Amino acid sequence: MIGLEVHVQIKTCSKVFTRVATGYGEPPNTLTDPVVLGLPGALPVMNKAALDASIKAGLLLGCEIAPVCKWDRKNYFYPDSPKNYQISQYDQPICLGGSVEIELPGAARNLMGEHRQVALTRIHLEEDVGKLNHGATDSLIDFNRAGTPLMEIVSEPVMHSAEEAFAYLTSLRATMIYGGISDCDMEKGQLRCDANISIRPVGQTTLGTKVELKNLNSISYVSAGIAHEIKRQIGVLERGGTIVQETRDFDGTTGTSQSLRSKEMAHDYRYFPDPDLMPVKIDASWQDRLRADCPELPFPKQRRFLERYQIPFTLASVLIWDRGLADYFEETARLCGKPQMAGNWIVNDLLRELGASGQTLAQSKVRPSHLAALVQLVDSGAVLTNAAKEIFIAMFASGETPGAIAERSGLKAAPADTGELEQWCRDAITASPKALAEFKAGKDSAINAFKGPVMKAAKGKANPKLVDETLRRLLAQM
Repeated sequence: MIGLEVHVQIKTCSKVFTRVATGYGEPPNTLTDPVVLGLPGALPVMNKAALDASIKAGLLLGCEIAPVCKWDRKNYFYPDSPKNYQISQYDQPICLGGSVEIELPGAARNLMGEHRQVALTRIHLEEDVGKLNHGATDSLIDFNRAGTPLMEIVSEPVMHSAEEAFAYLTSLRATMIYGGISDCDMEKGQLRCDANISIRPVGQTTLGTKVELKNLNSISYVSAGIAHEIKRQIGVLERGGTIVQETRDFDGTTGTSQSLRSKEMAHDYRYFPDPDLMPVKIDASWQDRLRADCPELPFPKQRRFLERYQIPFTLASVLIWDRGLADYFEETARLCGKPQMAGNWIVNDLLRELGASGQTLAQSKVRPSHLAALVQLVDSGAVLTNAAKEIFIAMFASGETPGAIAERSGLKAAPADTGELEQWCRDAITASPKALAEFKAGKDSAINAFKGPVMKAAKGKANPKLVDETLRRLLAQM
């Protein structure tokens, strides 16, 4: 039984209880002030943008938005918390319930996998803590991260495998990015995950003793850590041992874990309402304003792409995960009227060139109008596929239109109205009496024997579709 606690840093300009800027990579301890450092007399002031983002996240995930939420102090003593307490939410969080839609792998790569909803317990808003940097002989504290607005998204313990947890995090991360709530860069600590794992015999309804797994700093480490912990707990029970409720540290490089400490219970933190912050009332108009800004999420978009554009699942499953890429596809498909051709060029060619060059989609010189024009050139037969590949590479490098590149480089297909094509086809048929006999005897594939000579005569610039149509017309007359 697996439940995940995911911490998501909210993308705001300033911190959650002070006007100090948020940021990453700044010199240590430069993004601080008396509020961040917990100096005597410093009072917190609520950042409304952080509340907006938390409510929006709840709306995207189908949560019940609390009519009133309040702030609590979570008391613990640790060097990265300068106040010796963390401002968080305990019994009145901002969001309750909700779910995350996940997709499990299909039986084959080109099949849609099983979709299901993973139930959420709650989402609450709190402040992040500082970062400890451990050296060989000392540990240094950087408080730049302290006070950054942080959502904790808590799932119910309803996942049962490392694969489900991987799918859950992939979907949740995409939702946060789609909504503009967070960039979710795990290397920068913008998305962090703790996993609570327990096992129980088949048929038992009560939960087993849970173990919390920390230091899961990539989605692949989450999957590997959970798989390791399931195996470890089963081994303990099979040897006659007892699972101890504890927090363990997972080392992704070695694939092993070690005990950190016994797991705290809620009462150990001595929660009580923060006396310096007022409760917040969230009315319907506030929610409506944010709901109007909620985007279509990846899986609803996937279903729409499959139904509206009739593209294969292999294309849809790539396009949906990046909101900008999905928008790029829709604009290209609208301009050229050939969604599958557009999708193939984006997934196979555009993404390849972006990856090789290290560019983002926003930096690319190939606009949807350029790609749509290239698709139309290929579809009309004005440019052959092999030539179009050359045109695309040149277009990616220069930003020129495909028509201009085709004219300048002599990559346009041979004209269809010269009469030469029909003569090339007649010559090819005359030169291959054996293939002619096989075709007339019912062997359809024999037509391919004529196509090579025709393309050779056309120097590779004949439209394959037109070649096929011309050959079949002439063969029907014989």
